[in-house]
Amino acid sequence: MSELMQASQQWATRPADQRFLSLHDMYEHLSRIRSESRAKVVSSRQIDLVPEEDHKGLQVVGPTGQGFAPSHWSFNQLAQLAGAPAGYLRTLPSEIAADAVNYGLKFNRDIEDVGLLLQQNGERHLRAATGPKYGRIWNDDIVRGLVKTFGDGVSGTWRVPGEFGKAVDVTKKNTTLFAGDRDMFVFLADEENRIEVPNRRNGEAGSMARGFFVWNSEVGSSTFGISTFLFDYVCANRIVWGAQDVKEIRIRHTVSAPDRFLQEIKPALQTYANASTHSITSAIENARKARIETDVTEFLAKRFTKRMAGVL
Repeated sequence: MSELMQASQQWATRPADQRFLSLHDMYEHLSRIRSESRAKVVSSRQIDLVPEEDHKGLQVVGPTGQGFAPSHWSFNQLAQLAGAPAGYLRTLPSEIAADAVNYGLKFNRDIEDVGLLLQQNGERHLRAATGPKYGRIWNDDIVRGLVKTFGDGVSGTWRVPGEFGKAVDVTKKNTTLFAGDRDMFVFLADEENRIEVPNRRNGEAGSMARGFFVWNSEVGSSTFGISTFLFDYVCANRIVWGAQDVKEIRIRHTVSAPDRFLQEIKPALQTYANASTHSITSAIENARKARIETDVTEFLAKRFTKRMAGVL
């Protein structure tokens, strides 16, 4: 048995505008951000940093000539591409910082493609500068899948966990639904349908709730991941107490990441939600088997009659 601190760390550090009272609210917010965003691949030679008119900030200018203000995170990524320490660049006048990054992008390394994630919402922002084949799993796709499977996250069986096993009204002070410009994190639990576990304590059986974490980054700050577990209770500081059977799956943002999410993770979450398995790993294995069986059936159906396919 152990304590899980991930949700508590999120709870302790997220500002109010990154806390949500339901999955519906969270999805609406993330969907709007996605509608404002577009991905574009450009050569590193076509990227220029220029000082803003007030010399207090920088703009990233691409082939179209439009300027986009880099976020704290995307500036880190540009500095890394240029081979310069972002922390030191922030101490320099904007003109010198721009020259340093431009020199690094144009002369300090070979020409390469860069994947830019741009956002326009009245202002123009650069959200990310990644590799050109970054396999982006969109946050709103994840939350839409959670809504479809678990509902709003506050009124159904699976919801923001209570405190010491007792349900609470969800507020921004106790929510476990978080999303910011860099990443997202969701913690839901089923504390009503507890599972009897043999030899829980002193050789006696005990009941445990099921829970899971889901996290992701559209901009390259973390992998996509799911962690499932059994637990005793969650305290007011959102620490998970008495956790066991902790299973974790991570998906790096490679080209195949979106397909893996759609074909393996979404069906696995449905299986897990229906209480047919205790862990995400076994749920994913079930989803893979079902997908393979379906693919084989469809393959045979396209080439043989139903009678012949049944014999095969």
